[in-house]
Amino acid sequence: MLLKRLSFLLGLCLLLAAPVLAQDAATSDTLTYGGRVTGRITDAAPRAVYYFDGLRGDVIAITVRVTGGSLDPILTVLDQTGTIVASLDDTAGGLNPAIPTLTIPQSGRYFVVVGRFGYGLGTTSGDYELAIERIGVSSANGSALRYGDTVINTINNLTPQVYYSFRAQKGDIISIHMQRDSGDLDPYLQVVDSNAFVVAENDDVLGGNLDANITNLLIEQTGTYIIIATRYGAATGNTAGRFVLTIGEADNSGLGNSAEASIEIGLGDVAEGDLTARYIVRYYRFEAKKDDLITVRMSRTSGNLDAFLVLANAGLQELVSDDDGGGGQNAKIEGYLIPADGTYYILATRFDREDGKTTGGYRLELQTLGNAFDTVAPDAQRISYGTTITGRLDEITPQILFSFWGTEGDVITVSLNRGDGDLDPVVSILNEEQTPLTSDDDGGGGQNARIARYRIARTGLYYIRAARFSGEVGNSDTRGSFILVLARRFDE
Repeated sequence: MLLKRLSFLLGLCLLLAAPVLAQDAATSDTLTYGGRVTGRITDAAPRAVYYFDGLRGDVIAITVRVTGGSLDPILTVLDQTGTIVASLDDTAGGLNPAIPTLTIPQSGRYFVVVGRFGYGLGTTSGDYELAIERIGVSSANGSALRYGDTVINTINNLTPQVYYSFRAQKGDIISIHMQRDSGDLDPYLQVVDSNAFVVAENDDVLGGNLDANITNLLIEQTGTYIIIATRYGAATGNTAGRFVLTIGEADNSGLGNSAEASIEIGLGDVAEGDLTARYIVRYYRFEAKKDDLITVRMSRTSGNLDAFLVLANAGLQELVSDDDGGGGQNAKIEGYLIPADGTYYILATRFDREDGKTTGGYRLELQTLGNAFDTVAPDAQRISYGTTITGRLDEITPQILFSFWGTEGDVITVSLNRGDGDLDPVVSILNEEQTPLTSDDDGGGGQNARIARYRIARTGLYYIRAARFSGEVGNSDTRGSFILVLARRFDE
């Protein structure tokens, strides 16, 4: 009787394969490892189809548990070609079929069919719960690993190297450790990308034993990578033994979770992200030129996030930050003057950072206002705070313009001292339209000029005019060299 039941079941399964594959995957329900779904088998729906994506070497368990009715369930697993991988009616005399261990033979899509004995010809019906779980990975050569996996295998003259694959996303930061477990094995590790290019390799742990260790490998491109676990000398080596190989992911792994794996953002771009209790800062990277003016906005889009922005240079030294400059709990860094050509980082985080409590989604905007000196007079030399410069004034060059960028609230001092000749210097500060704001003739003592503690009223472009005092009628104009100093004061 049992043989007849099994034969009937096998026949039904073979008939089942073709119609399952004819279904569009979108009409099937998705299964994920560690997940559970519920369903109901009736005369109108004598079976239900689910699918999951498995990797070669995954060791999984699948169970069906009847939760109501008279259902006599059948559990079948098929690959994407319609080939039956496993099929089960009853387990240990009960009606709940369970596949305790199933090793996935090839990476791809698999279908799980829950039906009743007899399918359309059957008479039972009822509710069920379907569960799928990944319980491990095969150590066999060619298995696909996931972060956190550990495999054990052997290197010898017959098998001098073993291959494993793993799928990685751009920005992942991973570590792989190959530890000798027996014999005199001298482990050697390589990681190869899909173009057969070696992206990392290691023989011995620095300052340690003969174990091989690849630490904090940053994945530059999303794709499939191959781990080659071998021995020093590979096929020509002479050591042998068992090894334990583990692959893991760093705490800050993932695109945007570290400066090393920062997200590239261009001037004028918009990006969206979210901050969680685990990931409280997201890193972005952009290139800028000296004297570029940029504005960065970080606006909350969900949750209770209290946005906080930081702009840092290539060495991650923080240049400027803002909490609520964007209004409410939004952050804004406006009109920041880039000090030098190079790479800069935006840190999108929350108020109080590690000590903060808020989380949620955000929108990040990086805008350029052009170069600060795009509209500067063509004859004006650019200078900045802390500049000392020399020049000469005479009949041919009676005045010289210098341009600088001032930030609202800055307090500055401008000195124009005679170097030689009989020069009587006069110095002025002008606005962007070259309208004089203030000037001085002899404030520096003698015939030297000095404007002390001038406060910048608004952020923008300013000029310094170095000139000479014009003699009265019958007297000659003065001439000579000068020393100009522009300094920002911090004693206010």
